Amino acid sequence: MNQLDALKKFTTVVADTGDFLQMASFQPQDATTNPSLILKAVQKPEYRALLTDTVAQFQGRAPDEITDRLLVRFGCEILAIVPGRVSTEVDARLSFNSSATITRAERIIELYQAQGIHIDRVLIKVASTWEGIQAAAALERRGIHTNLTLLFSFCQAVACGQARVQLISPFVGRIYDWYKKSAGATWVEADNSGANDPGVKSVTEIYNYYKKFGIATEVMGASFRNVGQITALAGCDLLTISPELLATLAQSKAPLLRTLDAQAAQAIDLAPVNYDEASFRFALNQDAMATEKLAEGIRAFCTDAAKLDQLLLGN
Repeated sequence: MNQLDALKKFTTVVADTGDFLQMASFQPQDATTNPSLILKAVQKPEYRALLTDTVAQFQGRAPDEITDRLLVRFGCEILAIVPGRVSTEVDARLSFNSSATITRAERIIELYQAQGIHIDRVLIKVASTWEGIQAAAALERRGIHTNLTLLFSFCQAVACGQARVQLISPFVGRIYDWYKKSAGATWVEADNSGANDPGVKSVTEIYNYYKKFGIATEVMGASFRNVGQITALAGCDLLTISPELLATLAQSKAPLLRTLDAQAAQAIDLAPVNYDEASFRFALNQDAMATEKLAEGIRAFCTDAAKLDQLLLGN
């Protein structure tokens, strides 16, 4: 048995790509996309027709509507391949506007429903800002399920649990990147790998807290830099993995054992935590890594969203 098949025994495997033609061979349950992945995909010849067809069909509409329609086109293609759910992201430029995020999310869901896609097969991705979490809470109350992304800290995860969001995506690799860069020449890779990887430690803490207190929100590790980060989180509810790392797992016959366990987490001595807006903002501020990576992630997604706009306008 290869490592990918072994991992699927403990964890729901999700493909992290807009490249749906590449996806089928790995047989993931779900798939996630974001503006950067869609921008990358539409610049490939095999996906250009999706872009040109969408622009031609909705020429003269607002750029944000055309973008959403393109995202939904990709989502529908993905849902023809995966049996589960697709995550589609709200424009990151709305990350600090709860009401605009809700409006945009509702439109994306309506576009999916117009294509005959059931609401339960779509997760709306929203950045884990305070405003994004409040928007997600409102969407969940309306039956629209959410995936809270750009999540780097324990306080973000706790607030998402309080909001009863469907799923969170803690970013393993970007946490690792920050600590490695911060350590500079003092970084020792062997001392910061596997269970000691700072990104793995963060997701493990969140997973154990959720399971200890019966929080139903699903934990989906994301943004992996190497296979070791993935195997160290075997047993996590879900893991979203790039096609390159999925291929590496599929080619490896090395043993893979469960590392995260919900039953074991219930025996850990932990205290419950609650955040209101003020305490959330303070806790996030006190975490330099999470503050910097959240801001950086939003900026990067905003840049790629603007590039996608220009591609649509200039097509």
